[in-house]
Amino acid sequence: MSSFLPPSNPISLYIDADACPVKQEIYRVAERHAGRGTALKVFIVSNAPIAVPRDRGDLIARVVVGAGMDAADHWIAERAKRGAIVVTADVPLASRAVKSGAEAIAPNGKPFNDESIGMALATRNLMDSLRSAGAITGGPKPFSPQDRSAFLSALDRAIVRLTREGFG
Repeated sequence: MSSFLPPSNPISLYIDADACPVKQEIYRVAERHAGRGTALKVFIVSNAPIAVPRDRGDLIARVVVGAGMDAADHWIAERAKRGAIVVTADVPLASRAVKSGAEAIAPNGKPFNDESIGMALATRNLMDSLRSAGAITGGPKPFSPQDRSAFLSALDRAIVRLTREGFG
């Protein structure tokens, strides 16, 4: 059961941006919700500078972290909490976000939650072990228009759900 939170409690969107294929979609969804009065802030987190819309500094912030291993993941995980949305394909980061109470969504629209994160971690670890043993496992399937559409729907649902819970 969620307790009431004042409307000034903004929704934070943390984007694991180095390999994120849906940044433009995130900007559009955030712009639409901000235009409706939802208080939110998008943090584009990367190891190297990434171009972000310059005219929306109030809505979109670029965060460049050090080049260290998982530096962006650590930055995001330290800040992710209830009322935040983390967009990442990185399963360990998604697990950390879910454990801290944040929403986590993959760029293909797949939501990570308490029920799915265990299986996602197990699958990731199995595939990592197979690759380490020399097995050819292929790779992720190509990103499709259906993935983009599923992501847009999942992000919109997450923002609406958080707004109903008193965020934004």
